[in-house]
Amino acid sequence: MGTAEQINQAYQRISPFIEIMDCTLRDGEQTSGVSFLPHEKLMIARMLLKEVNVDRIEVASARVSEGEKDAVRMICRYARQIGMLERVEVLGFVDGNLSVDWIDDCGGKVINLLAKGSLKHCIQQLHKSPDEHIQDIANTIRYAHTKGMTVNLYLEDWSGGMATSPAYVYQLVDALSTEGVQRFMLPDTLGVLNPLQAIEYFRKMIKRYPSLHFDFHGHNDYDLAVSNSLAAVLSGARGLHVTVNGLGERCGNAPLSSVQVILKDQFHAKTNIVEDQLNAISRMVEGYSGIAIAANQPIVGENVFTQVAGVHADGDSKDNLYCNELAPERFGRKREYALGKNSGKANIAKNLEELGLELTPEQTKMVTKRITELGDRKEIVTQEDLPFIVSDVLKHNVPDEQVKLVSYMVGLAYGLKPIASVKVEIRGVQYEADSTGDGQYDAFVKALRKIYKEKMNRTFPILANYAVTIPPGGRTDALVQTVITWQNGEHLFRTRGLDADQTEAAIKATFKMLNIIEEEENTYEEYQQT
Repeated sequence: MGTAEQINQAYQRISPFIEIMDCTLRDGEQTSGVSFLPHEKLMIARMLLKEVNVDRIEVASARVSEGEKDAVRMICRYARQIGMLERVEVLGFVDGNLSVDWIDDCGGKVINLLAKGSLKHCIQQLHKSPDEHIQDIANTIRYAHTKGMTVNLYLEDWSGGMATSPAYVYQLVDALSTEGVQRFMLPDTLGVLNPLQAIEYFRKMIKRYPSLHFDFHGHNDYDLAVSNSLAAVLSGARGLHVTVNGLGERCGNAPLSSVQVILKDQFHAKTNIVEDQLNAISRMVEGYSGIAIAANQPIVGENVFTQVAGVHADGDSKDNLYCNELAPERFGRKREYALGKNSGKANIAKNLEELGLELTPEQTKMVTKRITELGDRKEIVTQEDLPFIVSDVLKHNVPDEQVKLVSYMVGLAYGLKPIASVKVEIRGVQYEADSTGDGQYDAFVKALRKIYKEKMNRTFPILANYAVTIPPGGRTDALVQTVITWQNGEHLFRTRGLDADQTEAAIKATFKMLNIIEEEENTYEEYQQT
């Protein structure tokens, strides 16, 4: 049996508790283009602490700006009021007493002190010997303790240190492990680790320092932040650092939602995270940061609980054959069945069932055909569109079209009136006409009027009212419904058209009207003949 498998099995038997520290408000804010306002930081902090229930939040770097100081003060004040001040942490630097005083002035009680975790960084960036750096760190730790602060210690570039200067890493931890550091936090600062290295390096740290608390802080440059986080936990890490939506410098950090579900489902670890709040915090951070969540982002992406293929919807109706442990309800969401060219009858049936609509098999077939046609032209057709489609297909379809649109062209140019060229077939005879108008649809209708008045010597109904709506829900861009009220002599009636394009929807409503009139004309002619 391989070492990794042994660790995995032992880990599942133990089912340990893993601390989760969210760094969205500090490391996540280092995402290019992201800068949270103080009140936005407070709102995110409130939700992370109270609703999502992360164990700790890192909210800022010391001495950055006055605005940052205002934000930290607000968060610390709020956390103190709800008895969670010890869960609020601020990154500080080995700068004498300056960072400690800055955090203390904000009301903070936990400093995450940033030290150099590789010999290269110590010598080339600080220009100090390891002994000098260790002494400076120890002095800052002791001063923080005089202020009543808890001290956690970051070993910046720890992964680089373990690769090139492990003796330096051990020298640092040997010297500082007696200074009252609560947690040693081990970052893969450059995002260069792979899971095998994470296991190797953490096993060495745990073997040498079995009583110390180690956190892992992963970056995602090789898309391995989540994998490395889990490898660290399998090897003895007791805490993980994450950010909402994986925000962070360069390629970002390990995403909170992904880390949580893998810890729970794959390794049976315990955390304090409230999973049904993960989607809500993700959307809040998306809004404040301006960084959109990818539609296929696990757990929180728009599409991750949407079945597209009809065979999947069919399988879900037969004992949830296409479902796994990532049930959408677990995260405050619901499973959806996409409507489009790949839907099939099963997807349609699932959506109709949820809406409480019952159709015959033949009607379902007609609706499916209409959705497939729309899906070929426009990708998104949502459940909110479905009642409109059903109404359009069942209520207003004309089975025997005597007036058909053969072809048309509408044009719009700056400084010129819109123009339309139309060819129609009426009772088997084709007619053409051109016209200009005040809009594209107006030009189209005027061309039709020409055909009816000049070439057929017939009246054309008057457009009495024109209304455009989209299906409710706020997130559909697939369909436009146009409802037109017509006056034909003394008779008022309405027709509707449904399409992804507003002009097309109006044209469909118009041809439904013309076919209704043609049917009435046929009925009248038959009556005259009798």
